[in-house]
Amino acid sequence: MLDSLELIRELIAPFGPPGEENAIRDVVAARMRSLGYTPETDPKGNVYVTVNAEKAGPAVLVTAHLDEIALMITRIEEDGKIRVAAYGGSYPWKWGEGPMTILARPAPVPAILSFGCIHTNSTDSVVEFARHNPLAFDKSYLFTGLDAAALAKAGVRPGLRVVLAESRRVVTTFGEFVGSYFLDDRADLAVMLMALESLAQHGVEGMGPITFAATTSEEVGAEGAQYLLRHRPADICVSLEIGPKTPEADFPIDKQPTIWVRDGYAAMEAIDGDLLTQCCHDLGQHPHWQYLSRGGSDASCAAAKGFTARPVTIGLPVENSHGYEVMHQDAPHELMRLLLAYLHRCTV
Repeated sequence: MLDSLELIRELIAPFGPPGEENAIRDVVAARMRSLGYTPETDPKGNVYVTVNAEKAGPAVLVTAHLDEIALMITRIEEDGKIRVAAYGGSYPWKWGEGPMTILARPAPVPAILSFGCIHTNSTDSVVEFARHNPLAFDKSYLFTGLDAAALAKAGVRPGLRVVLAESRRVVTTFGEFVGSYFLDDRADLAVMLMALESLAQHGVEGMGPITFAATTSEEVGAEGAQYLLRHRPADICVSLEIGPKTPEADFPIDKQPTIWVRDGYAAMEAIDGDLLTQCCHDLGQHPHWQYLSRGGSDASCAAAKGFTARPVTIGLPVENSHGYEVMHQDAPHELMRLLLAYLHRCTV
């Protein structure tokens, strides 16, 4: 039986910025094959498997996204300072100064995300600006110790992705909790793999056709899921996500699943709210129903464009988001239980 914590450790380690998810996709595909499935990959980079393809019933797509928030190089100055922009909802105060990796070719280049020294009142300094204004990534730079010519020789150019370095991709456990960068959405990839393992062991009797997809470029507009749905239509799209704790949904960080009733793109259909209510009752779960004033998932973004009829987003309750996220150690197992119960109900 797959261990959620060990899976999460394995899935956190590979780099996977939007549009460059090769490393994490290879790990997920290998896990799918180890469970007896034959994964396919489309031109957008989504990797997926379909169960019960020959059965009648509403087509269902289950997604968890491969990509992580990152930075993109915007320009390189003569002295070697590398300027960057957020790529997928990253914020400097969520990451702070620290080791980064530039995904250059032929080899990655190590760097330090920097804001400069605090021992000044000069109006030319970033720190003086930050004392009075919101801080954005345009005030930061990457330090590599190389000048512009050496960076060009190393293959560093605008457009390259920049990710948190390997040394920062560490899972912390304390008490009943698990903390790490990129639980969004690597913890949900673990849930998807656990669900596939359960179906491989216990069968898919009574279920309709279901595609399980690890999708690309979710953090920049759910591009991968929308591409997949254009070419493999699904009536229902179920996204596995985090359930971020907010003032509008101030729940405890426990093992109970979250259910998004609406986000910034779409609302769940009433029939799916009823089905999930029944599932939770049968499972003895007490879910956190969540109205998000900001955010989106593969399912809701696709529904807003008319690519699916019924968007469903269920998640793991987390403290923090797009930073060092914290969840309950048992939340992945409970989310898997809810997913499988819903799939049995919605496909008949």
